[in-house]
Amino acid sequence: MERKNAWDKYPQESRNALMEFGEKYRQFISGCKTERECTDKFVHMAKNAGFSNLEEIITANEALKPGDKVYASNKGKGLVMFTIGRQPLEQGMNILGAHIDSPRLDLKQNPLYEDTEMAMLDTHYYGGVKKYQWVTLPLALHGVFVKKDGTVIPVSIGDKPGDPVFGVSDLLIHLAGEQMEKKAAKVIEGENLDILIGSIPQAAQEKEQENKESVKDRVKANILHILAKEYLIDEEDFISAEIEAVPAGEARDYGLDRSMIMGYGHDDRVCAYPSFMAMLDTKEVPERTSVCLLVDKEEIGSVGATGMKSRFFENMTAEVMQAAGQFSELGLRRALANSRVLSSDVSAAYDPNYASVSEKKNAAYFGKGLVFNKYTGSRGKSGSNDANAEYIAHLREILDRNEVAYQTSELGKVDQGGGGTIAYILAEYGMEVIDSGVAVLNMHAPWEIISKVDLYETYRGYQVFLAEA
Repeated sequence: MERKNAWDKYPQESRNALMEFGEKYRQFISGCKTERECTDKFVHMAKNAGFSNLEEIITANEALKPGDKVYASNKGKGLVMFTIGRQPLEQGMNILGAHIDSPRLDLKQNPLYEDTEMAMLDTHYYGGVKKYQWVTLPLALHGVFVKKDGTVIPVSIGDKPGDPVFGVSDLLIHLAGEQMEKKAAKVIEGENLDILIGSIPQAAQEKEQENKESVKDRVKANILHILAKEYLIDEEDFISAEIEAVPAGEARDYGLDRSMIMGYGHDDRVCAYPSFMAMLDTKEVPERTSVCLLVDKEEIGSVGATGMKSRFFENMTAEVMQAAGQFSELGLRRALANSRVLSSDVSAAYDPNYASVSEKKNAAYFGKGLVFNKYTGSRGKSGSNDANAEYIAHLREILDRNEVAYQTSELGKVDQGGGGTIAYILAEYGMEVIDSGVAVLNMHAPWEIISKVDLYETYRGYQVFLAEA
């Protein structure tokens, strides 16, 4: 089945809304490079759009009614939003679920050291990366230091005009004979992804002028002096810090026709953003309660208190039902089991440079709209949520009726590879779930690429899903 190119729906004179949506997303992804930054931005936007803090609703013992809008933050690294529908929650919700973490380099808890008068930061990579892609790139440092008194000190160095940048060095080609013989997985070892951050030694104190050798690690000391001056932190504060090294620089329009966007973190913020905006832009009171669920830790297995495997969403649903006067343990189980979900996650776009890994009839293509992956997993669909045919038929009907461009795909040829999303976790409640999102080139690379028309059709599809699924 040949799917039409979605650009044909939008003649040149009719692309303003599409291109404007793409530009707003480009600005968002340029400024939100960590899960904390995404959550802060989304919470700010939700408040401005009339969403109330669920925690405040609970504290004030206020009642929720159809049309009310609430949100809850999960430790500042994820959030859930509810728009209460006309139907009882027990009859189910329409849920858009995405993740807002992305592959990166995390600083270790004791990262700062000096070697041959160069100050370095030790890292541990996060998520599935090709390690050789992360050398010689300009990197920025984003995150927080938390002091013992609970003070949270945000850090963002490398993305503001005039900021310095950082990076991981690589071996010059003239000396790389042995390195070039290694397999790609071993060209750069994980323990060699250390970041160079300084080379000026701290000035010796006057009493030490006669014996400068007594000052140890003077470059490291100078870096600590700068950190203390600029951020009021000391070396031990790294123990309770979460600092991520991410590609420095803005997302950019890609292609002479500006049809694409190159940026860091499309996986999975290119699905989180339209999910969030679909919630924000829904003006009518929905029949079924609408939900946008944005989680952390998907890239490392959805584990931990901020991952999808936590009880956060289940607990917040219970709180919403209680505030709406509808809670019972059985009612909560029914609400979850009767829900419908789009697991909003990216798919692999067909790449002509690497055609051998894809099966053309079942691949995702730029320009063909929202992508559905009936299943993911690997080795005979292992670890996959395999969506039910009845659910897919229902989605086809509402999308076709609303003229949303969509396509179907699988993640590469059979036995070629595989991957996973949060879909199978939500399906454990008995929900109807299917993976759906935007096709991405260079997935998990520092700079990924998406099509603007796919982004826009995904946003439109998510709006239709919330209103009619």
